[in-house]
Amino acid sequence: MSVTLEHHLNQLVKHGHSGLLTQLQHGIEKEGLRVDRQGRLAQTPHPRSLGSTLTHSQITTDYSEALLEFITPVFQRPDLMLQHLEDLHRFSYAKLDQELIWCASMPCNIFSEEEIPIAEYGNSNIGRLKHIYRVGLQHRYGKMMQTIAGIHYNFSLPEQLWPAWQDISGNRDSMTSFRSASYFTLIRNFRRYSWLLLYLFGASPALSSSFLQGRPHQLDTLNEDTLYLPWATSLRMSDLGYSNRAQSALNICFNQLGSYTESLQQAIQTPHPQYERLGVKVNGNYQQLNSNILQIENEYYSDIRPKRVAESGEKPIHALRERGIQYVEVRNTDINPLLPVGISLEQAHFMDAFLVTCLYCNDAIISDAECALLSENHNRIVNRGREPGLTLLSDEGEIAREALGAKILQQVDMTAQLLDQASGTQHYRQAVAAQQTKLENSSMTPSSQVLASLQASGASHHEWTLALSKQHKDEIMATRLAPELLQQMTCEANASLLEQSSIEDNDTMDFDTFLAQFNAQ
Repeated sequence: MSVTLEHHLNQLVKHGHSGLLTQLQHGIEKEGLRVDRQGRLAQTPHPRSLGSTLTHSQITTDYSEALLEFITPVFQRPDLMLQHLEDLHRFSYAKLDQELIWCASMPCNIFSEEEIPIAEYGNSNIGRLKHIYRVGLQHRYGKMMQTIAGIHYNFSLPEQLWPAWQDISGNRDSMTSFRSASYFTLIRNFRRYSWLLLYLFGASPALSSSFLQGRPHQLDTLNEDTLYLPWATSLRMSDLGYSNRAQSALNICFNQLGSYTESLQQAIQTPHPQYERLGVKVNGNYQQLNSNILQIENEYYSDIRPKRVAESGEKPIHALRERGIQYVEVRNTDINPLLPVGISLEQAHFMDAFLVTCLYCNDAIISDAECALLSENHNRIVNRGREPGLTLLSDEGEIAREALGAKILQQVDMTAQLLDQASGTQHYRQAVAAQQTKLENSSMTPSSQVLASLQASGASHHEWTLALSKQHKDEIMATRLAPELLQQMTCEANASLLEQSSIEDNDTMDFDTFLAQFNAQ
């Protein structure tokens, strides 16, 4: 790995292209439940003053009407990206009256799925499709799993880098093919090394017991209302979180774009007996978009996705096949409840160095045997990642977590040096050094700090998170939005409402036909 990485980085420097790495592109999608002052899930509709969840590009909802999602524009500078994320919180808090944004990945106390309202997107065809997709998720997996929140870190290389890198590589494929193949190299290596991100940034070692009400589990009891595992890093990313039994038999190939889209397309087109029994349209009401293993490709849960912005009504898989990969979406990032917006600038700098490393190191294909090994490492880390003496699997057999992590960090540090040289900073190497400290001392990890704070408080997970949510709101609201930004965000919210009305007014096709055409893509 190191020879390949060092060679590739040196080639960038030799040909005068390393400066392009100062133009990395980033964006963040961050979810958060709306709750009332007691921490109960909000039963109120999405505030109109925040705009339309269908058409607003930056403030929308995910599964539930109460599950806010903030989407930053694309930024070159990660500090500006995080500042904008904070401003989205600031603008939204001003419109939420007394409601709070839950500051943890695992949800507040929810004692019945009846408390969880499914998101509404109006009565246009596309709005109805988005709602029915979520109704399908309810029938397939239950509502509770969909209340988990996370941070998605969107990342791409600058467009100017691709022709330069293709020339250095001596590649003669089309630019679309070359770019997509390169992003799949990044994705494969991310899957190899992402266990380290879960160790370094996992922040969900405990949860409210109501989340698992009536379900068997292997968790320990911290107090009457709180379950945990003493060495866990990210229960959100364990089988308790985004687990999906119907998908367990899927063999989605992450080795190249063609096989990836083909295997996903097959899942979208393959009927599933249980979902066929449920029915698609029952007594005039849609229960799901179709009765196949996946309704759409976004239903497949993975910790990283190749992405391309799709047109309205276009399936993401169609956009990928037609125009190739535009960016990657890293999906395994917990919300750190100890931080006001759940993620820090240091973490963003490390993510950049980590992802560039994944692009330029080992380009080997992942075999079925390696895939099983990676899955086992993932399970060990999420459930007992801080356990003293923990070993992980490698092609050399069992190896200590610290030793395997140090190998990865050594490579990331090499990339960080180049990023610092190119940008005239020390941010990237400092970020790597901070992670090395966590690797050597697990008490420095967010999961350990969350657990220590929770235990010291004597409170339940619900009470502890509620107090932090109030604290973060006060901290964010202590600074006012700049007047011009407030005006801009207000205009965007109002414009999105007008856009939704226009879409609804101009729908001429009946929904049955619209859905049939969508499913036929």
